Amino acid sequence: MSIHPSLRGINTLIGERSVFTRKERLLKLMEDGRVEKDGSVYGLPKVRTKYKIKAKKKKD
Repeated sequence: MSIHPSLRGINTLIGERSVFTRKERLLKLMEDGRVEKDGSVYGLPKVRTKYKIKAKKKKD
């Protein structure tokens, strides 16, 4: 089933992705020190891609 073209966003390919590729995930884990270079590729920990930032309340 496909989506109607009028319902799509303008820049669907430029938007923020919610998942990493395996290579991006491994690089992120190595940067954080959560996995070694010679470690197993099975049972890798999860990696968050984006974080929600809580908005500050406006003072009246």
